[in-house]
Amino acid sequence: MPSMDRSRIGAAETRDEPAAAKGAWLTRLSGALASPLGVLLVVPALTITLGAALAVVGQAALRGSNVESARARLLDQATLVAGTVNSALADADPMLDRLETRVRLHDPSMPFEAFAHDLVARMAGHRGVTFVSVSFPEGTFQGAYVDPDHVVRFQDSRVGPTGTTVRRYDLRADGSLALMKTETNDYDPRRRGFYRLAASRGSRIWTEPYPFFETHTTGITRATPVFATDGRTLHAVVTVDFDVDGLSSYLRETQLPSSRALIFDRAGTLIATPWSEAELRRLPRIANRALTFRDLDDPVIRAFHRASQRADEGGGGARSFRFRSGDTRYLASVAPSSPDPTLHWSTAYIVPEAMFLEALHYYELRSILVAGVATLVAFVVAWLFARHITRVKEEVAEARREVTELGSYRLVECLGRGGMGEVWRAKHRLLARDAAIKLIHPRLARVGDAEAKTRFKREAEALAALHSRHTIELFDYGVAEDGTFFFVMELLDGLDFETLVERHGPLAPQRVASLLAQACSSLAEAHAAGLVHRDIKPANLFVCRAADEVDIVKVLDFGLVGAGLEDLPRPPAPSLASDTDPDVRLTRLGSMMGTPGFMSPEQVRGELVSGASDLYALGCVGFFLMTGRFVFDDESPVKILMAHLGEAVPDLTRLVPTETPPELVRIIERCLEKKPGDRPTSALALKAELLAIDFRGRGEFTAADALAFWSGVPPVDASASGPATEKDFSTAKTVFSSPGS
Repeated sequence: MPSMDRSRIGAAETRDEPAAAKGAWLTRLSGALASPLGVLLVVPALTITLGAALAVVGQAALRGSNVESARARLLDQATLVAGTVNSALADADPMLDRLETRVRLHDPSMPFEAFAHDLVARMAGHRGVTFVSVSFPEGTFQGAYVDPDHVVRFQDSRVGPTGTTVRRYDLRADGSLALMKTETNDYDPRRRGFYRLAASRGSRIWTEPYPFFETHTTGITRATPVFATDGRTLHAVVTVDFDVDGLSSYLRETQLPSSRALIFDRAGTLIATPWSEAELRRLPRIANRALTFRDLDDPVIRAFHRASQRADEGGGGARSFRFRSGDTRYLASVAPSSPDPTLHWSTAYIVPEAMFLEALHYYELRSILVAGVATLVAFVVAWLFARHITRVKEEVAEARREVTELGSYRLVECLGRGGMGEVWRAKHRLLARDAAIKLIHPRLARVGDAEAKTRFKREAEALAALHSRHTIELFDYGVAEDGTFFFVMELLDGLDFETLVERHGPLAPQRVASLLAQACSSLAEAHAAGLVHRDIKPANLFVCRAADEVDIVKVLDFGLVGAGLEDLPRPPAPSLASDTDPDVRLTRLGSMMGTPGFMSPEQVRGELVSGASDLYALGCVGFFLMTGRFVFDDESPVKILMAHLGEAVPDLTRLVPTETPPELVRIIERCLEKKPGDRPTSALALKAELLAIDFRGRGEFTAADALAFWSGVPPVDASASGPATEKDFSTAKTVFSSPGS
């Protein structure tokens, strides 16, 4: 029996020998790899292998996708420019609407001093408009125009038996006209295309591009017939003229370095060109037709036109293509753009292909250099890593002890991390007061993000200067010993507007008015101090409770605050917005900064903004609170910006409950007017209008309703611990004026 046992044990030991040997081999291998010598050998080998693989794959991916990415970005730029030009052309219809009534009361036999001043006033503030005129059936032509010396003057032309007598006047400040000169020509408005087309159709029309009578520059006209009170007799034809010089200024402002931007129609007529006024004056002036591609002595533009015609054979529409002029290859994107689809206009951007491939060539050379020094760097890194591998735990423990203290505050919990830094829940060591600390680490400052530090400092200074109870309170601001920028703010107990609507749906009308009125209090103080927030949105407005008070609004994130766009750092050239950018909630297009869904038209155009821009954004917020949707919503930031420029706001009355007071709807719609002057005059005036609405029986939200709502919202748990999840941070970052917002 014992011998049997020993035999079995011996057999078992014999069968397990290979497995035991294999396990021992794996143990020795893993130990060798984890040793300092193993790290010294393995890390360089992995670095070289991975680097070579990434270089090969990366170069192939870059070369294959760089051109396609450039095409998409150029198309976005062309679409945005087209929207800007169309916004300018859209001014023609409101001008004609106001002129029709005035013209119907005017007769060419009447004195025309007051009429002349009216026409001149209609031109003020409308870029690209060079002539506003009225033509009468008996041949009289009266209009305000921009002279070559850029002075607006008035013209009165009357057809007589021996020709047309033209009198040109200067406008005096006292309302009188000073005759500047008198001349004679053969101009008869009744023979011009705009008059015949408007009179024959009996409705508002756009003309095809044509040469203007005296300057022979290419232009387009928006014309409308005005009928007498009987509705049948033609009283006059009113026109608004745009010329190529005026429209070209929009292209020059948005043009990229080494690029050409132009607007043309299907026949090859040039509507707007990339040249300066001096260059435009040197172009041929043709009396009987408009300027076309054939008239230009520019080989690149003519080569583009030929390639565009070939690319258009598939049916037109937005398109991108490549073409060659001489030894240079170009990329071009064409986007349809016209105030009337029957005109077949297109906006084009033309850029040398090398402009987009410079980075690719740079990385090809850089990859060779990296491959050459990769082994040396890997050995150095591996040696340092092996040397300090036994001290990692002590360093981590020490880092944890150091990071939990900042000045007089003990950092309790990291609530979230963003692109610029972190937000922490903190407690004052002596006062035991909870607070929120927002900070930027020195490592982020070292990468050259000077603009981030500027915005951080601006936000602290702006908060310190404001004292409204509806602006988040700043407790402290400074720089830690390790170079960390930080400031300490009150810890809020509640949720931002975006989360509020996501969780509970559209709000009661009276609650919407109350929340917006409180936000107006904060903005009114900022505007009175000459500050504009510039990024009002649901994520930057917070509703909270404090002690026994509920539904208190706090305005957050003054990181973009300023008195005008001139105090913001500007890029060297307009940037191309991409729908694939990782952070499209805060977008920069040229000198624009803000959130696309809540940017006013003047902010989109990169103009100096005022408090009216914040009121427009607040109107977008009100629209969101009442409906649960954005005013304009699209996956493309560029399309959202274009909608703010030119699209009508959706009918709010169809999206809100029937009991909503119409006064509240009208207030929101006024805030969303395209022109700043048509919005409420100030934040205080808007607040007064909101508080004056009588909600009895019409969408009420009482104090009892507010208490009931907040009874179901869990309070901030000061004892909570553990890392914040991504969803947690989506709320936490807005509570504490996010470092990455």
